[in-house]
Amino acid sequence: MLGAAAFSSSSSTAATTVSTAHAAHTLNTIRHVFHRNTLTSPSPSPSNHSIVCGRFHFLWLRSCNAFPTKAMADSQTLAVPKHNPQSSAPGNKQALISLSDKKDLTFLGTGLQELGYTIVSTGGTASALENAGVSVTKVEQLTCFPEMLDGRVKTLHPNIHGGILARRDQKHHMEALNRHGIGTFDVVVVNLYPFYDKVTSAEGIDFEDSIENIDIGGPAMIRAAAKNHKDVLVVVDSQDYPALLDFLKGSQDDKQFRRKLAWKAFEHVASYDSAVSEWLWKQTVGDKFPPNLTVPLSLKSSLRYGENPHQKAAFYVDKSLSEVNAGGIATAIQHHGKEMSYNNYLDADAAWNCVSEFRNPTCVIVKHTNPCGVASRNDILEAYRLAVKADPVSAFGGIVAFNIEVDEALAKEIREFRSPTDGETRMFYEIVVAPKYTEKGLEILRGKSKTLRILEAKKNEKGKLSLRQVGGGWLAQDSDDLTPQDIQFNVVSENNPQDSELRDAEFAWLCVKHVKSNAIVIAKDNRLLGMGSGQPNRLESLRIALRKAGDGVKGAALASDAFFPFGNYYLKKCLHFNVVKIIFHIYIS
Repeated sequence: MLGAAAFSSSSSTAATTVSTAHAAHTLNTIRHVFHRNTLTSPSPSPSNHSIVCGRFHFLWLRSCNAFPTKAMADSQTLAVPKHNPQSSAPGNKQALISLSDKKDLTFLGTGLQELGYTIVSTGGTASALENAGVSVTKVEQLTCFPEMLDGRVKTLHPNIHGGILARRDQKHHMEALNRHGIGTFDVVVVNLYPFYDKVTSAEGIDFEDSIENIDIGGPAMIRAAAKNHKDVLVVVDSQDYPALLDFLKGSQDDKQFRRKLAWKAFEHVASYDSAVSEWLWKQTVGDKFPPNLTVPLSLKSSLRYGENPHQKAAFYVDKSLSEVNAGGIATAIQHHGKEMSYNNYLDADAAWNCVSEFRNPTCVIVKHTNPCGVASRNDILEAYRLAVKADPVSAFGGIVAFNIEVDEALAKEIREFRSPTDGETRMFYEIVVAPKYTEKGLEILRGKSKTLRILEAKKNEKGKLSLRQVGGGWLAQDSDDLTPQDIQFNVVSENNPQDSELRDAEFAWLCVKHVKSNAIVIAKDNRLLGMGSGQPNRLESLRIALRKAGDGVKGAALASDAFFPFGNYYLKKCLHFNVVKIIFHIYIS
């Protein structure tokens, strides 16, 4: 009926003008009454609030009926009398706070209130502030609309976004706010529904609950405030609360501070959206290689330099959903020692990836990302000694990794073991990495050197996405998770290998998997005897491996990461040294 009345008017132009002016006057009066009854009262009662809102909606509908069709279409050009509600009066500063994570909320609310800010807030945030003794204006007192659709709609309203987005240096923006009775916001503090935590929780969450944890109003407010950062300070991180309050106490503006907060806000929303996108892709297609891929990275530390001293560097942690609780060096705990360097991370990653592949107690020593010593034994002390003996010169200054706990006995061995080259020099290492340490083991290792980095890491989960950068792009592939237990070895010689010989072949195959470029590994009795790598031709790698293996090569297994070119020559070379088993880690070009 009301709608019909609004569109069936046949009044004259004069009557239209009178009706329009009357409606504008009525609406302006409504706003005056509404603001006087809501915004000027520090804590309006719920009953009073509902009565005022009820009258507002009723009178608003009635006033709308006074507008003929043409007048409604031209309503933006009406000369509405100026209106200055208290919320937008000179000197009245407003802060909008809506938080899922309410850490340090009391500190923030109290600080803003002491600085003279009127705090506008939503739902649980408003309740928490009130419980802390902070005066709050609830959002619905500005919008005259309750939360609806199970909380999906709270702040998506012109009275909120108009106050955030209006440019203070644009006269027509301020006139529009004044005409509609909208106050400005000077500070917006928002963080988002915990979507990331919910979808990665150990308890799990179903599809519908995950959808409900996708924030809509929060990102809209954050983006609006960040866009208008010249006039609005936007904060998404509780760690920035002290800096925000200090800034507001000052008398001078700082464009860089505002821009940094705006950057952080956009980055916060972008990371949030990337998590939603990654999760939703897996719920639909699930292919590992989507048409578009976003990898959210979070700065963990600035590094002294990169691969070379003249290169600046930093270390980032991958915050993709697929990496949550998935292990790896990036999430390792450093218990002791000098800060990690660029090359330290590369070497530690190589050592940890290699040692984690072995089922039996194993020690791996890496130098320049290549394993130079590997040994598996039930007695981890013996495994450690044998790993060092494979190449004591390369092992010195390397990274030593274990796939079992480092206890007091092993820690003492690491601290006291002398180099086999002279029997006197204590072995020196840059890093020790293991899945865990006993208290006594840690204490002993800390005493070895002030600079020794002691890392505690979790084994990498299988099925990860492996990325590698090339100029202007990235290569993506499945992680190489194959182990000897996953493949079928084919015997192509007349003699079938004995069980011990097959175990040597499997051990060599697993080692050569982690050696780089034209890789050759010679192994026997679950220990690496010699390896060659990084050579332009495989023959040179073979020569290096044979020389390092020395007399132990007799009866050993040899593994190559690809077929031998000019096979007869290589085979004769191996047979000359009595290598009895040759296995190829298949490579297809």
